[in-house]
Amino acid sequence: MGNSSSSTLPALKTVANCETSKFMGTWFVIGVKPTMFEKTCSNAVENYSLLGDDDDNDNGQHDVNIDFKYNKNEPIKSPLSSLPQKGWVQGDDKKNSAEWKVSPFPMIRMPYLILEVDDDYDYCIIGYPSRDYAWIMSRKPVMPDKTYSMLTKKLEEKHQYNLDGLRKVPQVWTKEERSKRGLTKKEIPDNMLVD
Repeated sequence: MGNSSSSTLPALKTVANCETSKFMGTWFVIGVKPTMFEKTCSNAVENYSLLGDDDDNDNGQHDVNIDFKYNKNEPIKSPLSSLPQKGWVQGDDKKNSAEWKVSPFPMIRMPYLILEVDDDYDYCIIGYPSRDYAWIMSRKPVMPDKTYSMLTKKLEEKHQYNLDGLRKVPQVWTKEERSKRGLTKKEIPDNMLVD
């Protein structure tokens, strides 16, 4: 997907360690260099569930279920969309790999490269080989500006991304919306809600 002049750039480098089990759970999309589905999205949330513990899974069965839900336009008021996906952890050690393939549609497996993840798995950056797409995600719907700036700087300087088209994803949550989407107070604390 996507044509880019990135062919003269070196291949993206993923993090050296990413424990698959620690990556599971809820992630809020804070910033995105969007695909066609994400150009106007808000309240974008991805939930990752590990299917099994089979390191020798060579039968094509996927390793991770990804539940991706978002509002098409403005938060809460615009229609809710869902794009369930499947993930295949790549490499010899599926318990610790930063290279995945993700399928948003049958017969399509897109590279999913974990470029950055902090030690506590509180935030991450996901990249795409052409550098046409990127996702900055957090365990909470609010990310401190300092952290966001640090991550966009890493995207640009370390990973040689052009940040044109990168957009912040609105994350606006009410108590009712949190409940409707099946999220918890741990994922969205009360102090991050609006009236």
